[in-house]
Amino acid sequence: MLSNGWGLEFRQLAAEKFDLDLAEMEDRHEIMFVVYEEGRITLDEYLNRVVFYTPRDFSRDEFREYMFRLSTANSEMIDFIIKLKRDYQLKVVAVSNEARELNGHRIHTFKLNSFIDFFISSCYVHIRKPDATIFKMALDLAQVSAEEVVYIDDVQVFTNIAKDLGIKSIYHTGWQKTARALADMGLSLTIETNKLIHA
Repeated sequence: MLSNGWGLEFRQLAAEKFDLDLAEMEDRHEIMFVVYEEGRITLDEYLNRVVFYTPRDFSRDEFREYMFRLSTANSEMIDFIIKLKRDYQLKVVAVSNEARELNGHRIHTFKLNSFIDFFISSCYVHIRKPDATIFKMALDLAQVSAEEVVYIDDVQVFTNIAKDLGIKSIYHTGWQKTARALADMGLSLTIETNKLIHA
């Protein structure tokens, strides 16, 4: 539903904008990102190690604000999920790898909490995909069986892990393809083009 929070493409953009050595930044990121995404260090602690380990001619606030501005919404996918939830009375749960500050920014900026029932974010539960435990936790907290769930992700390894747990999964490459896959599972909607997606 959103762009990647702090993926490689965004780190490349940040390195270019702030004239950072990308290779060195990536080396430091690789060391720090797991504890960062698991919520074991703050964003400031992460930035201390990855960016501000040496004096810079820009401020921490400037860099943080740029990080946050990189996030964009896939409004078509969000609208589709909202309509799907409404029409079928579905429970929607987000299972994501994301650091606390960025996760909170994205939830509130894009009003994800207006239609997502709860968030199993790595920063809150201190485990991250691909650990199967995070999927099991989501099932427990949602109080549903694996057979009652459809999991959607744009990382195929994660959908494969979910499938291994008995969870129907869709590898997301675009909202219309995902909509067709859901229709094949019996969740069909009339979309804005007035073209019916048949189950």
